[in-house]
Amino acid sequence: MIDVELRGWHPDDVPVLLDAFSSPDMAQQAAQPIDTHRAALEWMGLWGFRDDAQAFAVVVGGQVVGNVAVSNIDTHDTGWVSYWTSPRARGRGVAVAAARKMAEWAFQERGLFRLELGHRLNNPASCAVATKAGFLVEGIERAKLSYEGVRYDVERHARLATD
Repeated sequence: MIDVELRGWHPDDVPVLLDAFSSPDMAQQAAQPIDTHRAALEWMGLWGFRDDAQAFAVVVGGQVVGNVAVSNIDTHDTGWVSYWTSPRARGRGVAVAAARKMAEWAFQERGLFRLELGHRLNNPASCAVATKAGFLVEGIERAKLSYEGVRYDVERHARLATD
């Protein structure tokens, strides 16, 4: 397993965000385009001021290569997990290691009991990350997401503190 460090996002990380969000597959991973210095700082800031969420920069060998987060934390001690890695970091187990480490933090430090995530059915790489990070498949949510007028089914996964 690759060794990853999780840390907060820093203003020095703006170039990493701009590079990551310039990848076509990342364009829809944020509510607004992350294509300027200001937009990258605002993205970091949104994560930094939420009581219901925590995002971590994923660091490998001193370089930021991705993000892992838990958001929408509710009164049932449930949170929603998301992750991404820069194209150059993919296929090396970075997202799996980051998701595992973030889950440990969420259960131990934040006191959550249940973590959920979902991926489009046409994204087998994300499914592999979820499964290898210990998130069990719970079912299909039909036509849950819509991108550019196309509806996508989503496979839901979850991991419990007791798993």
